[in-house]
Amino acid sequence: MSEEKKGLFARLAAGLGRTRKSIMSGFDSIFSGFSSIDDDFYEELEEVLIMSDLGVATTEKIIDELKEKVKEQHIKKPEDCRQLLISSIKEQMVPDESAYEFENHPSVVLVIGVNGVGKTTSIGKLAGQYKASGKRVILAAADTFRAAAIEQLTEWSRRAGVDIIAGQEGSDPGSVIFDAISAAKARKADMLICDTAGRLHNKKNLMAELSKINRIIDREYPEAYRETLIVLDGTTGQNALVQAREFKEAAEITGIIITKLDGTAKGGIAIAIEAELGVPVKFIGVGEKIEDLQKFDADAFVDALFTPVE
Repeated sequence: MSEEKKGLFARLAAGLGRTRKSIMSGFDSIFSGFSSIDDDFYEELEEVLIMSDLGVATTEKIIDELKEKVKEQHIKKPEDCRQLLISSIKEQMVPDESAYEFENHPSVVLVIGVNGVGKTTSIGKLAGQYKASGKRVILAAADTFRAAAIEQLTEWSRRAGVDIIAGQEGSDPGSVIFDAISAAKARKADMLICDTAGRLHNKKNLMAELSKINRIIDREYPEAYRETLIVLDGTTGQNALVQAREFKEAAEITGIIITKLDGTAKGGIAIAIEAELGVPVKFIGVGEKIEDLQKFDADAFVDALFTPVE
């Protein structure tokens, strides 16, 4: 493992510390406490996974796969199951070779999610990272229903050193998107990242607003690569999964950002969301710094929960 990879892995493992501690202590007691593989052993494993917020459906799939592998490979000792279990968890993740293809084209990245999940902060961090990598980034402050959202995104644009297109509080989000697309074309931007309203008073309104924004992008910038990212708060556990399901009905989500994984013992929600929605997690937040919003690597994520950090 290269020094850079080791550094990233160590930071990821540190950021996932609370989940890691919870899972490791549970597993250590199970693998050392049982002398044989029986129904009680599987029940205890199931409980640890559910407590880490992998969810009931995902946990059942993992346990069923583990049972099959144990039977096929004639494994008798509980400790010999550990690596098999890790493999079964990794198999729940969604492989997506084109996950970051939007980085290679002029693109419009639509960012959605409820208020309070870290949506605007995630946009700011992404803008900072892409600007640092040499991309020309423009932000669109299309969450016009909340004055603080415009102010917050404006501050992030200043910090990241990128342009922002914003209107007044209460102005039409569609007109902000229209103006931002015009600016992105004129300034030859590599990436236009659009903030959207975090809350409208019902799902019908939310769908209508997102549909309108999507129509404007399709009409005004059909050649742009499209990416729609939903931001979810990792500390809310299964509620994050419920939110993702609702937004998936309103928009064609292509990826997920999970924030605040450093503040929860239930980081397994990242695995549950991927497995149950079939949409890849693309970024995770494991701290306050810009670099703490990391690209999601399923293998590294699962290893960071189970592998001792050197």
